[in-house]
Amino acid sequence: MNYLDWSIIIFYTAGLLFLSYRLGKTQFSKKDYYLGGNRIHWLPVSISTMATQLSTNSLLGAPAFVAFSLGGGLLWLQYELAVPLAMIFIMIFLVPFFKKTGVISIYEFLELRLGVGSRTLLSILFQFIVAFGTGVTIYGISLVLQTVLGIPFWTAVLLLGVVTVIYDTLAGIKGVIVSDVIQMIILVIGIFIVSYYAVNLSGGIINVFNTFPADRLKALNFTGHGLGDNATFSFLPMLFGGFFLYVSYYGCNQTQVQRQLATRNINDTKKSLFANGILRFPVVLGYMFLGITISAYAITHSDFLGLLPTREVLINGAIEHVPNYNTAVPAFVLHYLPHGIIGLIIVALFSAAMSSLDSTLNSLSATTVQDVIGKFSKKKNRTAREELILSKLVTLFWGIVIVTFSFFVGGISDSIIVSINKIGSLANGSILGAFILAIFTRRANDRGTVVGVLSGFIVNLLLWKFVPSVSWLWWNVIGCLITVGTGYIISLIFKVKTVKNIDGYIWNKTTRNEYSFSHRQWRIRYIILIGYFLFMLLIMSLIK
Repeated sequence: MNYLDWSIIIFYTAGLLFLSYRLGKTQFSKKDYYLGGNRIHWLPVSISTMATQLSTNSLLGAPAFVAFSLGGGLLWLQYELAVPLAMIFIMIFLVPFFKKTGVISIYEFLELRLGVGSRTLLSILFQFIVAFGTGVTIYGISLVLQTVLGIPFWTAVLLLGVVTVIYDTLAGIKGVIVSDVIQMIILVIGIFIVSYYAVNLSGGIINVFNTFPADRLKALNFTGHGLGDNATFSFLPMLFGGFFLYVSYYGCNQTQVQRQLATRNINDTKKSLFANGILRFPVVLGYMFLGITISAYAITHSDFLGLLPTREVLINGAIEHVPNYNTAVPAFVLHYLPHGIIGLIIVALFSAAMSSLDSTLNSLSATTVQDVIGKFSKKKNRTAREELILSKLVTLFWGIVIVTFSFFVGGISDSIIVSINKIGSLANGSILGAFILAIFTRRANDRGTVVGVLSGFIVNLLLWKFVPSVSWLWWNVIGCLITVGTGYIISLIFKVKTVKNIDGYIWNKTTRNEYSFSHRQWRIRYIILIGYFLFMLLIMSLIK
């Protein structure tokens, strides 16, 4: 890297900090900080949602999975089939309840319907899982900074963390969304540029596909079921596990739902989800193609893998040094792209990590302030300014915690994209199960839901530890089913008398009509999403 590359990085960082300062001056209350005063347009909300979920996976984990991971290749595309179907479920059954009740933390809804135990447990579980998962993201991007800048890993972690924590603490959710839109644009440009150079250096597009291993080009795998046969990335676990994961992630995860709640009304919230269901697939195809080009280059240039830093792996009882494939893209950029372009791609990598970290910090702060401090603190009557200051201090606290986590997450998987999804899959199903109990049953109560959630989470931990032959993708389904089944049975055994009218908190004829399920414009959009699912399936079947 030279002065031009550094100038681009410094200019970008300074611009983010200045933007956060200006946006921070428009905040006067907790609602402004966490929900943008419910004045944010649905399109930037949709792009921000997409940016957070794709993040570092796009330029590090996904290309590494496509190019080098065992059982990888284009099979990850199967996971995308569930996205439009999950959007339909969320638009109909989940976010309308959150939007209607006016909550800041979606776990507040669980207390309104069930009780304080469910709210507290789900909020704390969310905080732990999301904080730890984001630590994986920071770990991945810090490896890149370590390679690029030639600095110790701990220094790289602190450099990334400090910048993001500062602008997120100052700007709140509005800063998160605006910066995510900017970062998503940079990310897409970065994917295009690196792919262009990789194709040219590999001898052209035809040579790329002729070189890429044919068995890794297959996008659909109908062999195996993933329930004890080690077929982790076969069609069934990726479709059904993906559906449960995406419903939980986009519909029951504060990181995502919080920005959906920042829209003006339910209709705008649905528009943001609909757009996300359509726009994700082209972006995912983009970074899958990047993985193909990097793989083709590595095959035709045998010295390339020698450029990658190594990591220690236990193989057959012995420690061996193997290439860290998650650094393949930055290694290619540093050695083969011109200066100026290098700076832009490094900014894209910064953007990828920041888009995950900033929204995570804001949502963790929201759940801590609303579900823990606001609920259990003795001081109840804070002024709007005191609440705003508290919110920013809690954001700062979580920034420190996540940066600390990032030092201890490197050995979960050989692929960042697998690591992040694996961690989330431990709890996603149980979290979704709690909301299903709350919204779709009348007899579920607080005690039953708490027992159900803990049961689902513990079973998934046991599967991870003792039954690795069961695909972690199924954990999302298993956790949900155990939570719902156990939670409902315990609720029936330990009945709780209540005089509260719960009709406004459960799915019934009244709420169905109120939440526009029967409106023609939305019926058409649901059909479009189903058609898009079939279109994606057709595209994948043609990739051979």
